Amino acid sequence: MDQLSYRTVSANRQTVEKKWVVIDASNQILGRLSSQIVNILRGKNKPSFTPHVECGDNVIVINAEKVRLTGKKMTDKVYTRHTGHPGGQRFATPRELMAKDGRKVVEMAIKGMLPKNRLGSKLYTNLYVYEGAEHPHQAQQPTTIEIN
Repeated sequence: MDQLSYRTVSANRQTVEKKWVVIDASNQILGRLSSQIVNILRGKNKPSFTPHVECGDNVIVINAEKVRLTGKKMTDKVYTRHTGHPGGQRFATPRELMAKDGRKVVEMAIKGMLPKNRLGSKLYTNLYVYEGAEHPHQAQQPTTIEIN
C-alpha cells in the first residue's frame, strides 16, 4: 500500500486554476444569487478548495439591475452607512440605491458574504458587475453558468 497516496493536497497560488464565468442576474432572487456567486468566488465548488488560498474563479455578473427581492424588501429594507462626520448617518432603501446605480445592491450583498479579512478583499477584486447584458471581458473567453 502506498502511504503517499493518502496525503491531503492543499492548493497554493501556483497550482490554482482560475476560470472566468458569466452569470445572468435577470429575474434572480438577490440573496440566493449572491450566496452562489460567493461560493464560486471562494472556490468552494472545486474539489481543491483550500480555505486560506484564493482558489475561486473570476465572476462576471450581467443584468444586475434586473435582480429581484422577495416580499416588501425593496421598500422596507434599509442600508445604513456613515459619512464619518457627527450626525452623518445615512439611510437608503434598495429601490433608491438601484435608481442611482443598479450594480450597488448586488455588490453590497456579495461583499457582505465574503470573509472580513485580506483574503475577502482580494476575492472581491475578482467580481465584475454590470447593469446591462454587455461586458468587456470577451477576450477571457468566459463560460456561462445557469443559476436556478
